[in-house]
Amino acid sequence: MPEYNDSNRAFLQAFMARSTMTFEEAQPILAAILTVSEGRTVEPDEVGEDQFSDFVSAANTAVSPFDLEIRSSLPQILLPAQQDATITPLKRVYALVNTTSDALTQLATTYSPDEIAFLKRLLDYMFVTNNTRVCEAMVASQMQAVQLHKAPSSERQYTSNDSTQTQTAAVQSLRMTQAETMIIHLIEEGWLQKSAKGYLSLTPRALMELRGWLALTYNDEGPDGQVVYRIKSCAACKDIITVGQRCEDHACKGRLHDHCMRNFFRMQQAEKCPVCKKEWPGDNFVGERALTVNSRLSNAVPPVPQQRESSPAAPSALGEISDDENDIDEVQA
Repeated sequence: MPEYNDSNRAFLQAFMARSTMTFEEAQPILAAILTVSEGRTVEPDEVGEDQFSDFVSAANTAVSPFDLEIRSSLPQILLPAQQDATITPLKRVYALVNTTSDALTQLATTYSPDEIAFLKRLLDYMFVTNNTRVCEAMVASQMQAVQLHKAPSSERQYTSNDSTQTQTAAVQSLRMTQAETMIIHLIEEGWLQKSAKGYLSLTPRALMELRGWLALTYNDEGPDGQVVYRIKSCAACKDIITVGQRCEDHACKGRLHDHCMRNFFRMQQAEKCPVCKKEWPGDNFVGERALTVNSRLSNAVPPVPQQRESSPAAPSALGEISDDENDIDEVQA
């Protein structure tokens, strides 16, 4: 590995200013940096993926003592130009994410406790209310999200400690306009994304940073004592899945990303579920298509958001971070 120099520092600063980038977005940045360092004009198309990987590796070495890491993932949401993920290659997204959780991280948030509580209600709606055995949508329309502005009574109650006679501040409701503004900010900051049909979902950056927290929070015990795996992983790449296809057996954990299916079935030489080996239906979806493709499923989710009574604090740079690399690997779905 070459010595860490000003070119590496310039790349890291550019990355930190953006939080996320693709290789194609990095090419002109690296071309400008190399033009200065090499004393000649470097065109963007001269920057190769190997060179980009070297800069990412050097950046990771530099930021690891600060509990930061550049990770990569393929986007899961289907953009208008990517409706057929088997034909249009998806561009890998690189994101600078936090890898630890502590009180200082929570204090560094730019959002108020009431706004963090609103975000937590939105995540609950996506991954609990709108993520059932019958319909794994894991999205929310903007109208559904705004309706979550009001804190439930369980969050608004004050709690006291008899021994110290102290009280903790209760969570207050947001105004609808505040909720709308926060959603806009979350989209602008790269935490939420809106599809062509207007559904909100987590971005690749958010999924990379929150995957351990999501599994820890939403894979919990059901009434029968069995773990309910609401956060599942792709059988091909083992990464978290929020958009793709599922086995027709609702009790089976077989799931595949759209961008993983073609190569997976080509290697298997048969379109069968990777878990139970039944015929793969091709029309049982994960993500917003679970709501929009099949009209009978569009009524499967309650129109009025439901609230979870209790769960861990809000995650990441938006609140508390908890991202254990092993969490998602232990959730085999």
